[in-house]
Amino acid sequence: MQENPYVLSADAVVEPPRTFWASARYLGPGLILSASIVGSGELIATTRLGAEAGFVALWVILVSCLVKVAIQLEFGRHAIATGETTMAAFNRLPGPKFGKANWSVWTWLVLMLVKSVQVGGIVGGVALILLVVFPGVPIWVFLVCLAVSVSLLVSLGYYLLIERTAIVMIGLFTLLTLTSLLMLQFTENALTVENLATGLSFQFPLSEGAMLIVLGAFGITGVGGDEIMVYNYWLIEKGYARYTGSDDGSEQWARRARGWIRIMYIDALLSMVVYTVVTAAFYLLGAAILHSRGLVPESTQVVETLSRLYTETLGPQAKVVFLIGAFVVLYSTLFAALAAWSRLFGDAFSQIGLYDFHDARQRRRAIAFFSWVFPALWSVLYLTFEAPAFMVIIGGVITTVILLLVVYAAIDFRYRRGNSRLKTGRGFEVAFWVSVVAIGGVAVRGVIGVLGG
Repeated sequence: MQENPYVLSADAVVEPPRTFWASARYLGPGLILSASIVGSGELIATTRLGAEAGFVALWVILVSCLVKVAIQLEFGRHAIATGETTMAAFNRLPGPKFGKANWSVWTWLVLMLVKSVQVGGIVGGVALILLVVFPGVPIWVFLVCLAVSVSLLVSLGYYLLIERTAIVMIGLFTLLTLTSLLMLQFTENALTVENLATGLSFQFPLSEGAMLIVLGAFGITGVGGDEIMVYNYWLIEKGYARYTGSDDGSEQWARRARGWIRIMYIDALLSMVVYTVVTAAFYLLGAAILHSRGLVPESTQVVETLSRLYTETLGPQAKVVFLIGAFVVLYSTLFAALAAWSRLFGDAFSQIGLYDFHDARQRRRAIAFFSWVFPALWSVLYLTFEAPAFMVIIGGVITTVILLLVVYAAIDFRYRRGNSRLKTGRGFEVAFWVSVVAIGGVAVRGVIGVLGG
């Protein structure tokens, strides 16, 4: 792939592979998302919901993982067909502009600044793990070390490093979590058919506090609004849009576009299977172990509480394994989140008119700048709140609001700006509107529950 994946050129066109195994070498963007998802959503928010609500909200987690994928695919189709970045596409949405940027770009910027609290919670979670291993060291020391290390990796790293690091990290922790769930069946907290039936009864938790957790967990588990948005950047940097080329009106272009979109479908659905399985495992562990003991992961005790998910099933010696695994998965989330945020914010400020994101040199400078700014901000936020679980949940609520913006954009991509030569079948149409209705319905119901209605 040529140096600048954000610029389409005829000499970069590549015919899409036709077999699964030939296509496998082009997979990866969805697995970067999985690395981001599994850390904050699964390890903290999902287990917090299971601990708070018991089994009753299992269906919310499953729906959250499954229904958003159609929206993600619509974003990916648009990126492959046009080569547009997410923020460039947002800048063309209907509605007023303030300066050079569309209202949606400004709205997103405000929401994401609030959502910084969530990643501050993740940074704090990693620091607390290190504090357990090295007690007595001031926590700010760990925060500085984490901020510097992740900033260096992202500012100096390119797509391939991000992809490979994310895949290794998520694979290690997934194996540990599934082993713990399997061993749960040999304890007094073994799952029963009644537990699963309760979880699939489509009931909402009754307490207002649990409804806040439901809203946050729905926003943050599976692909969240910001993760759907950043998926386009990973597709572009993997080469999907450049391989397809600019739309010249020919049937050859349409055939290439359909081929690369098909590979994107495989990538997105494979990652969905990964994070759905891991999410369900985390939720069931939280509901079976923490809820039965009245334990809720919160404040500075979040690491000690979460370690019970493993020590209760694998024995006291598993705490060391948990600490290693939790560090890996939270650090991978921090790593993937910073790589995503630096691109999203870099592109957003480009739309405002500060520089040209498509210029390779200017883009690298912008990404490097944000790669150093955000870890410092997140560390300060953790020191301000010192409540990682609560901070992650608040971020999940903001993510649900971002999802509504993402749904609006997806509808525009599909019905106002869609390419008639890349039409999908009725099955995808149904899945798309199920996503739209589910996201809107849960968001509204969650807000009503939070307000005590």
